[in-house]
Amino acid sequence: MKNDRSLRPKLTLSDLYDTQIVYTSRPSYISNPWLEPEEHQSNFLTGRELIIANHMPVIVHEASVTDKLALLFEAVGKSMPTNVIRFKDQKSYEQTLKTLATKEDKKIYFQYIHGDDILTKDYYALDKDVFVALNNKSRIPEWTNNQYLPKREVVEINEFAEAVSSWEFPFVLKPGDDLPTAGGYGVMICYNEADLTKAKQRIEKAKDQTDTMIIEQKIEAVANYCVQFAYSEQEGIRYIGTSDQITDDYGYYSGNENAKDVPEKVIQAGQEIMEIGVANGYFGVAGFDLLLDEHGDVFAIDLNFRQNGSTSMLLLEPILQEGYHKFFSYVAPCDNQHFFNIILKYVRKGVLFPLSYYDGDWYDNESVASRFGCIWHAKHKAEVEKLEQQFLQELQQNHEFS
Repeated sequence: MKNDRSLRPKLTLSDLYDTQIVYTSRPSYISNPWLEPEEHQSNFLTGRELIIANHMPVIVHEASVTDKLALLFEAVGKSMPTNVIRFKDQKSYEQTLKTLATKEDKKIYFQYIHGDDILTKDYYALDKDVFVALNNKSRIPEWTNNQYLPKREVVEINEFAEAVSSWEFPFVLKPGDDLPTAGGYGVMICYNEADLTKAKQRIEKAKDQTDTMIIEQKIEAVANYCVQFAYSEQEGIRYIGTSDQITDDYGYYSGNENAKDVPEKVIQAGQEIMEIGVANGYFGVAGFDLLLDEHGDVFAIDLNFRQNGSTSMLLLEPILQEGYHKFFSYVAPCDNQHFFNIILKYVRKGVLFPLSYYDGDWYDNESVASRFGCIWHAKHKAEVEKLEQQFLQELQQNHEFS
């Protein structure tokens, strides 16, 4: 980390939103076929933006704001945020939202839409209809001005089987309606008949809640970027940076690296998409998944008009070591206290920047593994890879360091 403690993020959430807005990054407790978040993972997500929120109030699970997070923040010269609104379970979470909105005259900025039984759209800081429309994958052509598109077909779900039979492998399947997805969970990449069979089984289970499916050409990408922008009336549109996505062959997301030498055409494509979003009423942070193929062509495969996993990494760049940055998260593979001790050791080395810590020991009556969200930062990727291997080896050790 850089020694100058006066350094600030490029931008914070309270630079973008007025004082009557409260942020929640938790998915609704009511899942859908394309987003079935595990409860502890969803609770863990509530702490991810704390350090970039600044003065903006954030709704956070109690296990994500224990004294362990305070120790980690202290190790990097940061104070525990005071902008925290705590909850502990589904009942208290939903009641918190209702109280803030109906009794305290707050607007809620949702990372994921919630049902009208929890809050009607009148209480959304960002118009709910706009939010839903911009994140609907079947409407990507509208938000890209019909540019940057892979070959694609949007079909009614009861016509899907016939339509897909005319496509050659590999291709990508996605839900084409308003249900939220995340982390590649709603994306099904099919390389062969076995993959297609699994996809058809998922689609069959989802047919009562999903009207349309998207069949899309799989782009053979040489780069997979998340290009991010922010907008408010005061700030205008600001480019906040680009990260490389870390995904497996089936599109499942696990983290990001900071991207170097991003082609100007990629940034320009993102700028054009952001301008369209803003013209339709969007404000806040957005990240667009843009692929670059071997011919230098840009393809928009997903538009996330919401904060993204690597948003914090990009905004915190001024206070990280110059060089290589990697956003990642870990689940304790060992005793929770040992997990925390090793994390704190590497944070104090100045190579691991803490974003969030979900304290499994907060739970008295069940065994819960702790989780940690962070940014590795060093001069070179090779250095981080070596440090991370040491970190993982130490996590597997049975003894604790003193």
